[in-house]
Amino acid sequence: MSAGPARLQSRHWLGKTCAGAVLGFGLALAASGLFAWLGPGGIGAGGGKAQFNMWLMAPVWAGVLSFVFLFRDSLRAWLWLGAANVLGFALLWAVRTALG
Repeated sequence: MSAGPARLQSRHWLGKTCAGAVLGFGLALAASGLFAWLGPGGIGAGGGKAQFNMWLMAPVWAGVLSFVFLFRDSLRAWLWLGAANVLGFALLWAVRTALG
């Protein structure tokens, strides 16, 4: 008899919450930085774009923090979000290097 896929459990909530809070912030920061460099007007755009970048952080961070509970366990949340952070900041570095 084969065991089905592992079910979502609430026992990993602390690890998932910490992953979403810490790594979600990093992901939101990378997304905001990418929009600052690649968005309309580039990095030197006026104050309205800077304000938008600031407000972009909250929904991205909240979205990651909300969806982190869909991971099967906290280890997967840390690994996937960690990889997403590495990718996001590597992409930000590449954009800054190319356009800076």
